[in-house]
Amino acid sequence: MTSDKNKKIAADCWRRGNEALAKENWDYSIDMFTTAVKLEPEALLYRQTKRGAERKKYGDNNSGSKMGVLKITGLKTKIKNSRRKKDWVSVDQYAEEGLSINPWDPVLNAEMAEACKNQGYEDSAIFGYKMAIENDKTNKGYYTDLGELLEEKGEFKQARECWEMALKLDPVDGNARSKVTALMATETRVRGGYEGAENSSGAKKGQSAYDEGRATREQRQQAQKGNAPDGPGQSLEADLQRAIRKEPENKDHYLRLADFYRREGKLPEAKEHYEKAYELSGKDANIGEQIEDIELEKLRDQLVKAKEQFNADRENAEAKKQVTLISKALIKREIDVMSRRVERYPADLRIKFELAQRFIRIKKWGSAISLLQQSVKDTRISSEALVALGKCFYAEKKKELAKRQFEKALPSLSPDDKPDIYKEAHYLLGRLYQESGEKDKAADHYSEILAVDYDYKDVKDRLEGL
Repeated sequence: MTSDKNKKIAADCWRRGNEALAKENWDYSIDMFTTAVKLEPEALLYRQTKRGAERKKYGDNNSGSKMGVLKITGLKTKIKNSRRKKDWVSVDQYAEEGLSINPWDPVLNAEMAEACKNQGYEDSAIFGYKMAIENDKTNKGYYTDLGELLEEKGEFKQARECWEMALKLDPVDGNARSKVTALMATETRVRGGYEGAENSSGAKKGQSAYDEGRATREQRQQAQKGNAPDGPGQSLEADLQRAIRKEPENKDHYLRLADFYRREGKLPEAKEHYEKAYELSGKDANIGEQIEDIELEKLRDQLVKAKEQFNADRENAEAKKQVTLISKALIKREIDVMSRRVERYPADLRIKFELAQRFIRIKKWGSAISLLQQSVKDTRISSEALVALGKCFYAEKKKELAKRQFEKALPSLSPDDKPDIYKEAHYLLGRLYQESGEKDKAADHYSEILAVDYDYKDVKDRLEGL
């Protein structure tokens, strides 16, 4: 939280920057706005004014300084290193420094947005992603990141439009398709001013998701005091229940109440109302998927609780048995659900990849291999799929095929972006070369790991034993 002293200094810098801007003293104005942003990074106005000054400085040429390419390259390297350390303050400042050289750079705008998101500056993050999209309309990730932020703020229509663009860029993305459907339903439910019965007198137009969450907290507090709200508009849950009593055959009312219970963490109640909506809809497959997701959430919650109980007393044989039983039930159910979705969405390679990962966990290598061979065609997950495929071939004793997959994957892997997969690929390749007697190649791969993680597994011992 910015101190009052820093806020006062930041405001003074912003005033001086505006005075310089009026005189077209671009460099001084940008310096002042940069200082204001550093002192009060949560203030969106300072970033907006800074970006306007930067654009004017370069005559709206859409490319910034012609001499700044090398400096921006260096800053992007610093950003990458800072992001790896989760040093979001440095990422933010390096990105702003780069934007002073080229305010149109989509990567820098997105880096600034991500840093702001991780620091809790939502408005600035939204601004950054919008600027990134303005300058690169083909990056799906910008749309999905912006869509998530807008949804959190209750801007459901804008969020849906972002996910629609993501789906347009990647028509086989099942997650984007589901988000569009869910947000369309949410838009319909909030048109009356809140997610509940449309005719309630307590509705407020434009109520956000935050407002709704705050209301339910207030309602819980009232209930604890013995003053549980029961009039129209006072309780979202009660309003939804009244709507069901009024129109018991309307599936939308059950869906709304199910969504409410799900947000509140009341999974059994949510499942009950999704099931009723499912029956009323004539067994709509989309609603059926919501029921499946609830079942998986319940199993995952049970597993977390079981693990907590076991960790509290690791000598408890019954607790250990429960962890094993629930883990097996969960993965069996995940395989069942994902197998159906693979059939329903045959072009969605991400679902195939996720299903393959479940088969790997239960050592069904053959089932995983066929799915992974299809998943590698998706460039977004190809390196991860290749490494997983290599592991399967390794487990199946097909060592040459395993080597080939790891070698294909490594050129697109880096210790910065995907450190765990990067190290695992080098480690398994090192093992394969060590087993085949190619000691120099094995040493090369082990050395690559030690350069980024000196304590990784038994790499030091293996390298010394070559």
